[in-house]
Amino acid sequence: MTPTPQLQRPPAETLYAEELAALRAKDKNPKPPGWQLSMPAVRDFILGGNGLRRKIVCAPSLIERALVTLAGNRALLLVGEPGTAKSLLSELLAAAVSGASTLTIQGSAATTEDQIKYGWNYALLLNEGPSPRALVPSPLYRAMAGGRIVRFEEITRCPPEVQDALLSILSERLLMVPELEGEGGTVFAVPGFNLIATANTRDRGVNEMSAALKRRFAFETVFPIRDYDEELALVKTEVARLLAQEGVPVLPPDEVLEVLVTAFRELREGIGQDGAAGDKLSTVVSTAEAVGVAHSVALRGYYLRGDGGEPGDIVEALAGAAAKDNAEDLKKLRRYLEHRAGKRKGAHWQAFHAARDRLPE
Repeated sequence: MTPTPQLQRPPAETLYAEELAALRAKDKNPKPPGWQLSMPAVRDFILGGNGLRRKIVCAPSLIERALVTLAGNRALLLVGEPGTAKSLLSELLAAAVSGASTLTIQGSAATTEDQIKYGWNYALLLNEGPSPRALVPSPLYRAMAGGRIVRFEEITRCPPEVQDALLSILSERLLMVPELEGEGGTVFAVPGFNLIATANTRDRGVNEMSAALKRRFAFETVFPIRDYDEELALVKTEVARLLAQEGVPVLPPDEVLEVLVTAFRELREGIGQDGAAGDKLSTVVSTAEAVGVAHSVALRGYYLRGDGGEPGDIVEALAGAAAKDNAEDLKKLRRYLEHRAGKRKGAHWQAFHAARDRLPE
């Protein structure tokens, strides 16, 4: 499966178009109204099964509960720490259920109610007044009319009054357009419509959801990957995919990825592989961040030296990750390199330890 080369990041329905088409062709299980695949087929697509590659590491029960929620009358809210693949999971679910994952609202302090519901082409509005032709539908509007899944990223970054614009939509499954008369003034949700939202539990700048809005969601928590081997395998797979997509013919050496994933886990949990307590960074050192660092290490090695990266490159990438939220984390990182990495056996760990001087003072 070769993604379209013109796209930096193809959506899931493009990246896995062949898999989805094959699943649709052989899927004989009953499907909820408006769905393109049955629940077992969606589960196999996401978790791997029947010859398909696993695309995310999580409990099968989480996927099953999410699918049951989407088939009902409640929206789905994925919560968890940054970097736990909430957005990826929502994208995969939308692509498998609806065949489209790009109907997305990005939540932020600047998000307005118009961006959630609909807007207007003001040239047409001034020329001919409110009309269906002048209306600019939002992703939510289009999802309701087309019976698809809409994704709402970082919903808690929106002001509470903007979040509450969803209340009547999620309750009544309709969207009122008071400016239009007749049938055009009401948009009814078509079977297959639902909403997947994501929310972080650690980042700054988030707003509490109202109790009324919470009742309209089923909450599911996405946890960090617990197993070391699974996390290492996922980082390898994702980095290889990113580099292949960019035409970079090298991969980070296994020893470099071992150092990276081990360091990330120990700095994230504050506990070493030997069970000894250590420093825990306040910044996010998630699996997604590990993939990003491994990708940067490979690009640095390939374009500057012609290799796949070396352990010392991790130090500089880690320094950038650690310094962006709390300068105190740099001191913790230095202690980790001096006291824990320096005691590890192996040339790759010693190279990692020796590169501690690359940390900014």
